[in-house]
Amino acid sequence: MPSTPAEALAFLHSRSPSTVVLGLERMRAALAELGHPEVRVPAVHVAGTNGKGSTCAMVDAVLRAAGFRVGLYTSPHLIRFNERIRLGGVDIDDGVLGQRLLHVLQHAPTASTLTYFELGTLVAFWHFAEEDVDFAVLETGLGGRLDATATCVPCATAVTALGLDHTELLGDSLAAIAREKAGIFRAGVQAVVARQPEEAAQVLVEEAARVGAPLVREGVAFAVVEEAGAALVYRHGARRLGGLHVGLAGAHQRQNAAVALALLDVLADAGADIPEAARLSGLREVRWPGRLEVVAGAPLLLLDGAHNPSGVEVLCAALDTAYPGRAVHLVFGAVADKDVRTMLARLLPRMASVTLTPLQTPRGLPPSAYLEEARALCPRVRVADSPAAALEEARAAAAPEDVVLAAGSLYLVGALKAHLSSAQRPARTDG
Repeated sequence: MPSTPAEALAFLHSRSPSTVVLGLERMRAALAELGHPEVRVPAVHVAGTNGKGSTCAMVDAVLRAAGFRVGLYTSPHLIRFNERIRLGGVDIDDGVLGQRLLHVLQHAPTASTLTYFELGTLVAFWHFAEEDVDFAVLETGLGGRLDATATCVPCATAVTALGLDHTELLGDSLAAIAREKAGIFRAGVQAVVARQPEEAAQVLVEEAARVGAPLVREGVAFAVVEEAGAALVYRHGARRLGGLHVGLAGAHQRQNAAVALALLDVLADAGADIPEAARLSGLREVRWPGRLEVVAGAPLLLLDGAHNPSGVEVLCAALDTAYPGRAVHLVFGAVADKDVRTMLARLLPRMASVTLTPLQTPRGLPPSAYLEEARALCPRVRVADSPAAALEEARAAAAPEDVVLAAGSLYLVGALKAHLSSAQRPARTDG
């Protein structure tokens, strides 16, 4: 058993982030041993295949702009675990994280049996409860019904855009996946849902009715649409909020903004004071790394965590809109449980060149597993030894006016952000 904060941090980092064990029994036992900190944390709980992290970031940004004390729990992280637990827009620091971990491990015997994600979730609940947050915005890790975050006590829930992902765990149809995501619905708690394919929408409606969760549907109750100029307008019943600008790139962020604003309406109807000015400024200033993130330079670098077919569709649409006619050089890496074949088929034919890279994770898929298929889709395909080497090869192949794009996995984005950060760090001098 760890006896110091440093030992507690080491224990966390000894757990494998790739281990997934769905089920709530261990979490419930550990929370009971801690005296149920989750009941002290009013939660906004968000599930979905794509867009849930961006939606959580938007809700967090607006609530902070309105003056609330807000905790944000998301996954995965890009560089450091600390990114997963934020308070007031700031990552938890190692000192506090170590103390929280130590307390949890010493006071909840079950905690030592939890997976990496479960332990992180437990620490987030404890941290947010001890910090007396007004709201905690929680992103599910995988699915919803059996995800560790589903032990929260929500005051609002949401399901963002659904697609086929993690089919080996959640089911191989949109209906099955929708049923798992709908597992976060709670009786009497309003559930906001993004516009969905009919197969998924029907299940969400049925599950909400079965549980007794009032449903608030995009396209039925609310929407964000374009108005004259570059601004957007949000409509929800008699409510109207114009002059919206979303700080995250891509037309798909309109849908995420709509879901976020509808969630905020749920909170406002329950008594939270969220002025229009806070909504406007929060959406305008929101930042969420690794989602169409632009790294300035010549050539321009785009970092995007698209890691499933629906995410790639959104990415391609954004490229067509933002960078029409510009040659794009792709750096691509993926993990083994993804539909890599479909992602390649959509991405590679429009690429000027492609550099494949392995990822430093047990789930990583070696480029050799799909190299032949990639070469059939794009005439210029090469393989690099690492994400950093792949980036440099792509940059060398690109003209200054071209675009270099990294996509396929958030593991890839995280590796490249770490590489870019270290490259910008000044060299140490002694003496």
